[in-house]
Amino acid sequence: MALGTSLPFGMRQVRLTPYTDASATALAASSVPLPNSQVFSFTETEDFEDLRGDDQLQTSHGKGAQIDWELTGGGISLEAYRVLAGGTAPVTTGSTPNQVKTFTKYINDDATGTPGDGTRLPFKAEGRAVSDSGGDFHAIVYRCKTTGDIPGSFEDGKFMLTNAKGTGYASIAAPVGAVYRFVQNETPVVIA
Repeated sequence: MALGTSLPFGMRQVRLTPYTDASATALAASSVPLPNSQVFSFTETEDFEDLRGDDQLQTSHGKGAQIDWELTGGGISLEAYRVLAGGTAPVTTGSTPNQVKTFTKYINDDATGTPGDGTRLPFKAEGRAVSDSGGDFHAIVYRCKTTGDIPGSFEDGKFMLTNAKGTGYASIAAPVGAVYRFVQNETPVVIA
């Protein structure tokens, strides 16, 4: 099958790769899966500044592309939650069958796990959908920052969902200046 129009229909995988510093210059060595991925949506946005004078719009200047995104996954993965919210690395204690994994978020934690200014570190999000026309389609958003609430709830008769929204900004590391990238593969490629 030759590459043609990609018609993504099935969500197969979303992975989150945190940057190791607040400047977003280096990615961590490994990524974290968003469990039971249900939504990875994105909207390209750009703020514009207008120059008005003499009762006319003289010009309009863009401030640079950015992308608003939303992620939803089912179940709770403390590692994925930490990428989205910051906080300490989950700590596992005990041995099977009595293991306990604990995630703690302190009032001024950042995502490095040490007390900081409360800033959530950026991350790269990559989602994969299989295509109706064969192959798959990858959406990669660089320098994601969670900018709002990260809601979740335990309710009788309802499945726990983790949801987050935020903005993706231009990458400082390679590929420099990239806000997002779409990749269409003739043969499906699992996100490493």
